[in-house]
Order: sequence, then C-alpha cells, then structure tokens
Amino acid sequence: MINILFIHQSAELYGSDKTLLLLLKYIDRKKFFPVVILPNEGPLKIELEKENIKVVIAPVLKLYRKIFSPKNIFKFFKDIKKGVEVLDILNNKYNFDIVYSNTLAVLLGMIYAKKRKIKHLWHVHEIIVHPKFIASIFPKLLMRFSHLVVCNSFATEKNLIDRVPKLASKTVVIHNGIEPNTSIVNLGCKADIGFKDTDLIITLVGRISRLKGHKLLLDVFITNLIRYENIKLLFVGSPVEGQEYYLEEIENSIIRNKLEKRVKIVPFSNDLNTIWSITDIAVMPSTEAESFGLVAAEAMLAKKPVVASNLGGLSEIVIDNETGYLFDPENKLDLFKAISDLIENPSLRTKFGKNGHERVINEFSIEKHVKQFEAVFQNFQDNF
Repeated sequence: MINILFIHQSAELYGSDKTLLLLLKYIDRKKFFPVVILPNEGPLKIELEKENIKVVIAPVLKLYRKIFSPKNIFKFFKDIKKGVEVLDILNNKYNFDIVYSNTLAVLLGMIYAKKRKIKHLWHVHEIIVHPKFIASIFPKLLMRFSHLVVCNSFATEKNLIDRVPKLASKTVVIHNGIEPNTSIVNLGCKADIGFKDTDLIITLVGRISRLKGHKLLLDVFITNLIRYENIKLLFVGSPVEGQEYYLEEIENSIIRNKLEKRVKIVPFSNDLNTIWSITDIAVMPSTEAESFGLVAAEAMLAKKPVVASNLGGLSEIVIDNETGYLFDPENKLDLFKAISDLIENPSLRTKFGKNGHERVINEFSIEKHVKQFEAVFQNFQDNF
C-alpha cells in the first residue's frame, strides 16, 4: 500500500478541484491510500467524503496577491507552524510515502515534504505569465522542491521548461480525465432560464474573470450576432474573488444595450448536465492561455461543438474544423465567423459534436488518466 497525502488549494468544484475528485474517486484503493488536506469546508469535501476519503481542514499556505503585506506575512508564518503540526499528526499515523501538491497555489506540501524528507510530487494546472516575478519564481521552486512534476498539458509543460530547461528531466504530462456521462437528453428546458425552445443558445461556462473572455464574447454578440433574432447568450459562473467588478461591468453592458432577454448569467452549478442539454454551441474565448480547458472537454463529451481560442491546452483538446473551431485569440471577426458558421449549419454542429464526443472518449477518459497516475505513483515509489 502506498500512502499519499494530497494537498489542494480550495474546496470548490471547478477545474482542478474536479480533477482531484475524479482521480481519487477512481484510483485503486487496494494499492493507494489517500488523505486529503483542504483549506476549508465546501462541496469538494462533501464529494470526497461520499467516496469514504479522509479529509482534514488545515492551512495549505495558499499563495495570493496580497500575501506580502506585513499582516499577511505574519499570518503566513503562523499558518506554517499550524499546518506542519496537523501534518505531523497525520504522518505519525499513516507514514506517508508521497506528498502530492495539487496546483502551484499551495506551498504547504513543498515545505512539509522537504522538512520531513518525503517524496514530493507537484501537479501543475497553471500557465503563469504575469506577474513576471511570480512566473519566474515558480519553475525554480519546482526544480528545487519537487522530485517529480506532472503537467496537465504540453502547453503547461512548455511554459515551465522554457523558463528552467532542466525541469525537462523531472516533468511528465498527463492530460485531465473526463468522467463519462449517461446520454444527455431532455435534462433541461430553455424556458427555465427565460429562453424559447426555438432559440439557439451559445454558452460560456467559467469563472467570470479577466482571462475567460466574457467581455470579448459579449462584444461580438452586441456587434455581430445581434442580427440573429433567435440567438441567445448564456454565461454560467461566478466571479473570481477580487474580480467582482468584471461581473458588474458585464451586467452594466447587458442593461445598457437592453439585452436582458437575450443574455443571461446564472451561477456555476456542480452538475452541468442540464446546462449542456440546452446548449447548442459552447464557446471558450479565453484571452490568456488555459493550461488545459476542462470545460471544452466536458462540452465535447456532451456532443456540443466547441469554439475556442487557439491558446494553451485548448489547442490540444479541440481539433480545428473537426470537433469545432479554433480562432485567433482576441480576434473578434475570427470569433464571429466561427460562431456564425455553426449557427447557419445545423448539420455541422451535429458532426462536430459527434466527433468531439469520440475524441474525449478515446483521448481524455478518466480511466486513461487514472492509469497514468497510478503508474507514476508506483514508479515514483520504486525509483526515487
């Protein structure tokens, strides 16, 4: 039995949260025993405990922009002491073979593994390019404080290795895995959110933030897509903490352009089946590189055509003119052309949806993802 301490930065059910949940849900529990550290209560903790996985709440030393104020620096060092004390109690009981840090945002795993001389695996879900200081420091931390780095895409790996070439010797790529769904039909009704059944819905699922491209898509809708009377726009998500003003700006733009009946914003849901069942075209217009793009894969699994920025991990998921369209990042005309082509060609939407479903099943299955991680854990245990 290999005992693994998993440390994660949140208790929500967005991308990296969901990826961790699926890995632990399907991992062979006869060979691997997981214990999970989360910073607070939340839906991820509830779902993990449904799988009989031990979850402990403790400081995870999450990195955030305001950490360098005197008050927060003091709290950070206080949390180090508290976090180490909690992990020592657990380690005395379970004698961990591996410490697994999920995302760059958590630093407790790095500190504890070094302090107690335990093998450290760091799973990277981010492509950080700014602030430049942070972008430059993390690859160095990975090089010094991890025995193995797992990246969720080749784009994520390249961003690290370009900065610290020596990282290539300790880095592997494992794409995220998608849990298969039952056939998604008639799960939702467009009228439930104020649209007509004859409307064609364009959906963007994701945190309302600087990089997801909500403003870009809304601008294209106002400028170009408005001519299609039956086209409606649906945003699914809530703002990132500290970026609530993005939501306010979007809401103000909707009101200013009198689009309340054509553009809707609904909170993020842990179960997106209903959203995908009423969606006709999924759009991921990210303005900065996504490390993977889990939503794109989920939409493809639901047999929806995807229009996505030709950036980062999205370029590894969506096959242009086969499962959807990749458009030049931030190019409004290119985005409009891709969406309008799908609006005007129902058979193409069906074709791309079918192709996308097959691609996810073959390339991004949860079974493949878990088997790759199990092999990594076993090899890690045997050779480091």
